[in-house]
Amino acid sequence: MLGFLEPIYLWIKAGHIISVISWMAALFYLPRLYVYHTESGGGQSVSHDLFTVMERRLLQIIATPAMILSWLFGLLLLMVPGTADWGAVWIYVKVAAVLAMTWFHMWLAGRRHELLAGTCQVTAKHFRKMNEVPTVLMLVIVVMVIVRPF
Repeated sequence: MLGFLEPIYLWIKAGHIISVISWMAALFYLPRLYVYHTESGGGQSVSHDLFTVMERRLLQIIATPAMILSWLFGLLLLMVPGTADWGAVWIYVKVAAVLAMTWFHMWLAGRRHELLAGTCQVTAKHFRKMNEVPTVLMLVIVVMVIVRPF
């Protein structure tokens, strides 16, 4: 049925890897920007304006397009016959981790709006802790795809 995807499988896989790397880079950096933004004291200072521009560009120009492409290429990979064993547990753990990564992306987007409005209640310390979320999820995803322990 979807055998037409097989000849371009490696291109789809390359696109997926490139977009995931871009998405991960943005998710690693954005919480750090929020730490610096929060520690700068907010308000209408030069640093507030600079962080606002950096956060917007990172989220809108890199992170969100990379997330969308990661999902698109990932779904295309799942449509290639034989790439996913739906009888195994690893694929469900991976999907759950990707959904969690998407939630984290959306959580970061929400905090950006709060930082912009000056209503963000999240502390720099909490942003530092949240900065570990994409690392843990990345480890789970990579192990599920490469090792397939379950």
